[in-house]
Amino acid sequence: MRLLLLLVAVWWLAGCSDTPPPEPRQATVETAPARNDDPWRVIDAFEVGRDVYVRTLALEPGADRLWVGTSLGVHQVDLADQSLLNTFTRADGLANEYVFSIFVDHDGYKWMGTNGGGASRYKDGDWQVFFPLHGLADYWVYSFNQQADGKVWIGTWAGASLWDPASGEFKTYFDELVNEWVYGIGIDSKQRVWFGTEGGVSMFDGQNWRVWTHKDGLGAGNEDNLPISLNTGLGTRSRHDLNVMAEGQPTYNPNYIFSIHVDRRDQVWAGTWGGGVSRFDGKQWHNYSVNDGLAGALVYSIAEADNGDMWFGTNKGLSRFDGERWFNYGRQDGLLSEHVYAIAPVSDNEVWVGSRGGVTRFGRGVQQQEAGNTE
Repeated sequence: MRLLLLLVAVWWLAGCSDTPPPEPRQATVETAPARNDDPWRVIDAFEVGRDVYVRTLALEPGADRLWVGTSLGVHQVDLADQSLLNTFTRADGLANEYVFSIFVDHDGYKWMGTNGGGASRYKDGDWQVFFPLHGLADYWVYSFNQQADGKVWIGTWAGASLWDPASGEFKTYFDELVNEWVYGIGIDSKQRVWFGTEGGVSMFDGQNWRVWTHKDGLGAGNEDNLPISLNTGLGTRSRHDLNVMAEGQPTYNPNYIFSIHVDRRDQVWAGTWGGGVSRFDGKQWHNYSVNDGLAGALVYSIAEADNGDMWFGTNKGLSRFDGERWFNYGRQDGLLSEHVYAIAPVSDNEVWVGSRGGVTRFGRGVQQQEAGNTE
């Protein structure tokens, strides 16, 4: 049975009355005319409900499994046949159904960061939860990464916590960061740790900290004269605002980093709020905006394929950058939503995309499946 099983689980979780959940369906995908210079196409798309968000996607190395984190729980999908293997909610041990991040560590544990429920860790049927009472910085958890020595970094709304598997203890960094609201964590080959926050990028080399903001070249200029975001970036809960629109327009706050990724060449990519995506080559930041070919100015997610292609999820669709050219994909190409929150390159020929409303599967050199075909 194919990925439509995923829809059944999501609709069931969404049901809050005695009325049975609606029958799930494969989306009818209407795509733009094929481009001769771009072999990528939407293979299929699966609707999971208008108000269900797919916030994170994580591959399980060596297991051919995809973990899908949504606003209503977590799903484990077999990529070989797209069957649903498991669905996890609070009833199963997950701390909170609204999951913003999933990370698979070196030992095969799945770390799940939740919206107000702390962090959950899962492997082979066993669950463990981490709250501030255990030493975690906060209940709101948005990112993970792991260093070569096995220590796990956890990004929260109250700083970054470092978990030591040997002792089981946490150490939290707060004042050292340019801003305590941490949305992304990247680690380079030198084991330097890069943090994307609401106030810029911080880097920790194990001894010293360094900071970059828009004044240092991070984030493109306000080329389209977007309204300035009312979010101060100061990390005060009373003034925290995640609304990226103002009077129907995207807003601008280039110090606010939604996502961060360190590529195989140790270049650091940072997705900003209104300033496009920025690339740090070790000396300076290079910015890519809508005027350069990026689909949207707000960059929620970043992923790198095995062939080096960079994928970006924006507020105006999905972008692919091969180092020279940009290719953009929107609703006209089969995306379920223009806002792309998660990207998982499965191989050089397949990429999964998470958005509001469901997941979309892209393939290179393959034909789109007919709507309703589940085989």
